[in-house]
Amino acid sequence: MFSTAPAKTDDSRRLRNTVLIAIGSVVIVATYLYLVIGQPAEVAQSSTSQASLIAIAGYVIGAILLAAGSIHRLPTATIAMIPVAIALNIVVGQLVAILGLPVYIDSIGTVLVAALAGPAAGVVTGILTNVIWGLTLSPIALPFAVVQVIIGVMAGYAARFGMFRRFYLAPVAGAVTGIVAAVVSAPISAFIFGGATGGGTGAIVGAFQAMGQSLLGATTLQGLLSDPLDKAITFTIVVLILAALPSRFRQRFPFVRQYRVFGKAPVTATSRSASADESRS
Repeated sequence: MFSTAPAKTDDSRRLRNTVLIAIGSVVIVATYLYLVIGQPAEVAQSSTSQASLIAIAGYVIGAILLAAGSIHRLPTATIAMIPVAIALNIVVGQLVAILGLPVYIDSIGTVLVAALAGPAAGVVTGILTNVIWGLTLSPIALPFAVVQVIIGVMAGYAARFGMFRRFYLAPVAGAVTGIVAAVVSAPISAFIFGGATGGGTGAIVGAFQAMGQSLLGATTLQGLLSDPLDKAITFTIVVLILAALPSRFRQRFPFVRQYRVFGKAPVTATSRSASADESRS
């Protein structure tokens, strides 16, 4: 007679993880709505204001819940890679902002993690990037953590659907991601920062306002110009990095193997061992 206890345990664990991910997503969306509807301008001045602390708490709690619900899927290599990806996002993003370029290039690490480990890992990387960035160098980055959620989710699904298998497909996925990111970020840029988020994008917003656009319309149009280009560049950089990585390294990630992110991979001793480990777990 076969015992149903292991199956019930697996079902309850799966349900628990799904609930954690759902709650984390709701918390993140609620934080975004608080920022857009409440329009707390003090976020731009200080990372220790009440509104900033609410935003930090919301995004961090949401990230923790998402991580708790998906950590069982993340191999050690992913957990070790996330801090490096966060640092890459901040360093490149800060440099681009200082140079005043009309793009951001602050999500290379998010897309890279999402392509190798899936949407949940990308989301955690993206949220923690903007929270750490907002607390240390630029409070402006904090409210835009929700945009990193969009990038992490869409990059993960782009990888799942094979958009990183060909060099020319990655920038297409990036441009589509940029359109969605622009629509989501425009209200934050308009209502919290008055369209002045630094870098070279403020001049574009000013130009659209001079043409008679409202502030929200100007930030939306600016985003629709800058974000698709920005994300196309980012996805292209990531696909080049992924192509340069050894196949054996890429195949260490269960997400890559499960969805054949880079096409059918040759069977190696590493992949056979990883598959055996998964079947025993």
